[in-house]
Amino acid sequence: MRTIQFREALNEAMSEEMRRDPTVFLLGEEVAEYDGAYKVSKGMLAEFGPKRVIDTPIAELGFTAIGVGAAMNGLRPIVEFMTWNFAVLASDQIINHAAKMLQMSGGQFHVPIVFRGGNGSAGQLAATHSQSFEAMYANVPGLKVITPSNPYDAKGLLKAAIRDDDPVLFMESERMYGDKGEVPDGEYLLPIGKAAIAREGKDVTVVSFGKMMKVALAAADELKKEGIDAEVIDLRTIRPMDHAAIINSVRKTNRLVVIDENWPVASISSEIAYRVQKDAFDFLDAPVLRINQADTPLPFAPGLIEESLPSVTKVVRAVKEAMYLVK
Repeated sequence: MRTIQFREALNEAMSEEMRRDPTVFLLGEEVAEYDGAYKVSKGMLAEFGPKRVIDTPIAELGFTAIGVGAAMNGLRPIVEFMTWNFAVLASDQIINHAAKMLQMSGGQFHVPIVFRGGNGSAGQLAATHSQSFEAMYANVPGLKVITPSNPYDAKGLLKAAIRDDDPVLFMESERMYGDKGEVPDGEYLLPIGKAAIAREGKDVTVVSFGKMMKVALAAADELKKEGIDAEVIDLRTIRPMDHAAIINSVRKTNRLVVIDENWPVASISSEIAYRVQKDAFDFLDAPVLRINQADTPLPFAPGLIEESLPSVTKVVRAVKEAMYLVK
């Protein structure tokens, strides 16, 4: 099996779907002439032309509205945001139009559209360019939210998202575009709403998604050195969430630690903790523990960034706390 970068997996997913379906097109800032801000769309303008790979002005609300209107009229747009932080300007179209149109039209208008781009912290980009938006959009009925952690999942889930008849938000990370992983040569799709067991274990369940999976797996490696066997679950899809996968694991391990780059209040980890105490309370031998970004805008100073975000050290300590090895 070949090894390719995360950005290449996304490129292949979009290109394959555009070859398969002439209604699929890509629009966004710098996606065409510049080959993408992060080179995700490299070579696509040359293959598909300017009518299907479209550079837009720096006007997220405007080109998102164009995408929603196109989807309502039978096309399948992929709207790329340079970062989800910029897409705050487009949230009116995403929340009030794309998400609600099927219900408001009595089922007459589906909105088969994919919104994708970089999400979460990406180094010294300061507070207004470092937010995680999974929890915000997962709160909205009518939207599906996907956060892949590796090239294989990215390709399979993006192809599934493009074929979906509902609006899908595809959350990536600038810090993942260069990541490499094995991706099959042939076509494949992954089901939306199905988590993956990234590593089997018996002592504690660790749940995460997106680039925080790197922290989860690295922490599991450190714990293994100390004889602690962590089962690591990659959510892959935030909404709809595969609660069954989490519950089944907790019934086996009796402990749960959730790693979530979102702020702690009303977060993804909050929802998971609620569902586990509701559906697996009798199996828990310790309280559910959460590792979130600190409840503050992300700082600019490198040391404070490191202190604010989930880390291997924080996860290892949380697991030991869940196992009553430390206080």
